[in-house]
Amino acid sequence: MNDFNYYSPTRVVFGRSSVEKTGEAVAREGGKRALIVYGGGHAVKSGLIKRVEDSLESAGVAFVEFGGARPNPLLSHAEKGVELAIEKGCDFILAVGGGSVIDTAKGIAHGAANQGTALWDIWKNPGSLKKSLPIGAVLTIAAAGSELSDSAVLTNEETSQKQGMNTDFNRCRFAIMNPELLMSLPPYQLAAGITDIMMHTMERYFIPGIQCALTDEIAEGLLRTVIENGRKVIENPNDYDAMAEVMWSSSLSHNNLTECGRGKDFSVHKLGMALSALYDDTHGATLSAVWGAWARYQYKEAIGRFARFARKVFGVEEKDDERAALEGIERAEEFWKSIGMPVDLNELCADRGLPDEKALIRLAELATRERTMTLSRLRPLNVEECVEIYKMAIRP
Repeated sequence: MNDFNYYSPTRVVFGRSSVEKTGEAVAREGGKRALIVYGGGHAVKSGLIKRVEDSLESAGVAFVEFGGARPNPLLSHAEKGVELAIEKGCDFILAVGGGSVIDTAKGIAHGAANQGTALWDIWKNPGSLKKSLPIGAVLTIAAAGSELSDSAVLTNEETSQKQGMNTDFNRCRFAIMNPELLMSLPPYQLAAGITDIMMHTMERYFIPGIQCALTDEIAEGLLRTVIENGRKVIENPNDYDAMAEVMWSSSLSHNNLTECGRGKDFSVHKLGMALSALYDDTHGATLSAVWGAWARYQYKEAIGRFARFARKVFGVEEKDDERAALEGIERAEEFWKSIGMPVDLNELCADRGLPDEKALIRLAELATRERTMTLSRLRPLNVEECVEIYKMAIRP
């Protein structure tokens, strides 16, 4: 087991009555005027924003609304939020939504606390960040795990770069989590979230040669839990207990618990984020569309690891490690198909046509941050190898 530093300071307020405790949570953190960051009109039409605002008023917390956050959150929108937070004197940033809203809120918090510094400069150099405003989250989508993670992602539209940043300043002070808020999500959005949850743990799992028995058992148990309950909520989104399992798994999958002693990879995320940046594809769908190709390209570097995944997560009984590894890859794809996710670029790009050679190279350049880095802790992937994986993800 490698050395590690585990830090997860977020207070979780979980359950049916949690939304009504939002104001109390903000006040506990010293918030006097909150910027409420949210996405589209559903949060307003459903009455959720009013419930949050009523709770803030009851706790004596003033507030300012800032809507319009969108999937694959944009740098330009976060910059507008920075301007508003500064103008209105907000001292707390409250996200009401899923990962994209929370990531937007994190960007606003950093920018508002560092007036005069461009937000993208902060994003490209998170080590330079020395202060931020406190952030809280009312979670409405189980997917990104941003409510408990140290990470956030923004897309720079001018450069088509979708880039993540990791810093403890990204940690929310609290997360309000009511599984009932997820029950009105469209099935596709639920499925994309389930995929993202799985991938957050799988990106930390396929790293061979390091013994982490407890971390492995936690990761494998989390994956089995998501698969079992993911099927249930797709069939019946009103199943509170199953939705609660999915929601809690989302948070634990991306708060670094499943990487303790092993670390992480996230090369599949970089391949997927390039697709989101260039084509605005749904994040979870980009991951399921390229994972199988990535796995088949890489599995021989860690056959035993892929075989264990197959046996422990999907119950594969094949004795031969290589055959078991390949069967595990197939089982993962079969699960994603069963909940309506694409498992290749043919399915992901069905409405617009497949990328040509030039587009594949551009995707690989975006994935490798303009050829400045290689991906993967298995077999290092440069631009040319990323192109090969994208090509493998195109069905003949």
